Amino acid sequence: MPFPVRAADVGGAVRGLAALGCRGANVTIPHKGAVLPYLDEVTGDARLVEAVNTIVVDGGRLRGSNTDVEGVRGALIEVAGVSLRGEPALILGAGGAARAAALALARMGTALTIVNRSPGPAARLVELMAAAAPGTACRWQALSSLTAADVAAHRVIVNATSLGMPGEGKVPAPLADTVTAGQIVFDAVYTAAPTDLLAAAQARGATVVDGLEMLVRQAAEAFTLWTGVPAPLEVMRHAVGR
Repeated sequence: MPFPVRAADVGGAVRGLAALGCRGANVTIPHKGAVLPYLDEVTGDARLVEAVNTIVVDGGRLRGSNTDVEGVRGALIEVAGVSLRGEPALILGAGGAARAAALALARMGTALTIVNRSPGPAARLVELMAAAAPGTACRWQALSSLTAADVAAHRVIVNATSLGMPGEGKVPAPLADTVTAGQIVFDAVYTAAPTDLLAAAQARGATVVDGLEMLVRQAAEAFTLWTGVPAPLEVMRHAVGR
């Protein structure tokens, strides 16, 4: 069941999970970082990227995890089906989804460029990758300086922002209008139809990975955390029209 929560009410909503008898919850934009202070424990990848997308209620204690990292990795392997070691990857955004994508790609051996409007979150993401994946090349660049040549220089392009969702605006033109064959374009936005970014990339011959595959894979990991049993992955894919 979806529960829209205002930023001012995040703490109350998180603390209320145990009182309501919930086994757990997923956390989506924009609260993946905001829930951290209200959890009793933050584990694994969630601790490394300072972003929680899955909360498990266990004996009244709240444990935060991050299944987005595995969701990104699994989606890229499933659709792209190639080794990305040594390839450059560009990530648009520096929030929770971007942090998960960065860690997944770092573990796959890519060199990372983080592109973001605000320097603070982008610089923090670079710091997190230095600690979580030592040896990974990771830098950040202001969105205002992004050019078509920057996009062309990267094998993997990731939109890890809300741009492309209804009412959220479009991915910037230097990125959306310049991808070509040979590139892999991953859009974390999940919609029934391809986003404008993916439709344009596919028309130009790029390999595309949509947010639904990531959604299903992170949900499967969350299901197992909540229940202790393997998730019915194919049933879940069928439920979203796969």
